[in-house]
Amino acid sequence: MVVKPFSPKTQRLLQGPIAPALARLAAPNMVGFLVGSGVMVAEMWFVGQLGTHALAGLALGYPLYMLVMMLSAGALGGAMAATVARAIVAGLTRKAEDLGWHAIITAMAVAGLFTGVYLLFGGAFYRLLGGAGDSLAAAIAYSDVVLVGGAAIWLSNTLSSILRGGGDMKTPTLAMLGAAALQIPLGGALALGWGPFPEMGIAGVAWAALIAFGASSLFLAVRLFSGRSGIRLHPVPPALQWGLFREILAVGGVASLSPILTVTTVVLLTALVSRFGEAALAGLAIASRLEFLLIPIIFGIGAAMIAMVGANMGAGQLARAHCIGWTGGLAAAAIAGAIGTATALWPGAWAGIFTEAEPVRLAAALYLTTVGPFFAFRGLGLSLYFAAQGAGAVTWPVVFTAVRLVVTAGGGFLAVETFGLGFDALPVVVAASMVVLGLGNAASVYAGAWRRANAAA
Repeated sequence: MVVKPFSPKTQRLLQGPIAPALARLAAPNMVGFLVGSGVMVAEMWFVGQLGTHALAGLALGYPLYMLVMMLSAGALGGAMAATVARAIVAGLTRKAEDLGWHAIITAMAVAGLFTGVYLLFGGAFYRLLGGAGDSLAAAIAYSDVVLVGGAAIWLSNTLSSILRGGGDMKTPTLAMLGAAALQIPLGGALALGWGPFPEMGIAGVAWAALIAFGASSLFLAVRLFSGRSGIRLHPVPPALQWGLFREILAVGGVASLSPILTVTTVVLLTALVSRFGEAALAGLAIASRLEFLLIPIIFGIGAAMIAMVGANMGAGQLARAHCIGWTGGLAAAAIAGAIGTATALWPGAWAGIFTEAEPVRLAAALYLTTVGPFFAFRGLGLSLYFAAQGAGAVTWPVVFTAVRLVVTAGGGFLAVETFGLGFDALPVVVAASMVVLGLGNAASVYAGAWRRANAAA
């Protein structure tokens, strides 16, 4: 049952065939995030030219950067998009606009907290993971820029989430395309000293990211304040309401546990791998970068799922929301599985892009050959996590992310410390944890987690 006052954009979320609507909404996101994945590949290539120590440093520093990305674009960002979408479907346009300002304030507060924690504990944290010498210096040089200046990342991703909640998928994509067009050449120029630019090493890659996100934020802010999208922000912030903060954090706070647990899993795995030397750590950086690449690609689908599931749950169309979840989940599993299987068949092709050091290439190839085919389960689990944000039912995705952490860290520790197995045992544990995550999230949806959340709302 759909009421009339909805805009054409909102009507498309609530009516018609699901797969074409999901594909239409996801297509701009997929293009943008595929370009973003190209940025990640280019960054890795630039760092690879700096040597094995820089790759090892990136393995130490990159998980915290990805945590910022996953929180700002995925967890809290997804909650922001979902709450805005529900308000618009309910006909509460002013509330949706007020939620936008509350989302921005929330993002800036969390960004400041994150920066403060890094400044206090960042160096000690990397040493705890096994960082030392040149690799530790590289990790700190990278993080001192990209984490201390992380407010630019938070602002860009938050503004994109507000627009997606209003049904505008194209503007965030244009912002991503423009940012990528700036970040790739600037990253190479600053890292490697092209032309008149100074050679800044790994810090140059981080500076390029901040500059690109800052430019993206400016573009998105102009669009939001102009009123040419499905939602318009007023220049003067509204009176702050704890109820609106609570509405965002009720979903976003719980959802944030999932990326925190995901990155904790990567961090603990990094600590285990560091015991096998700098070459193994650099190999992990190359191999795990492919898994990180899946996150923005799947989020291309997930962002559309958040908007569609959120709108249909708000309209009381639970069966349609479930169909959207299964359709998007299976599509994400197929895409991730195809990428992972191709890489498992030709692992040297991926590792060889970034380094010529044979020990590093062998470590990366060993990891990808084992884990690659199981990326399908990672795609299924991650996409259903995004859909669950739209449904307001993120508890079980968080639970199974925690189970994945236990399987990876506990299983890896037993393999290395108790049974004395080598580096080749760790990818097996990682693959098993992906199966747990994917099947667990699917089972929770099948068992009625969304139905119960809808009844409790």
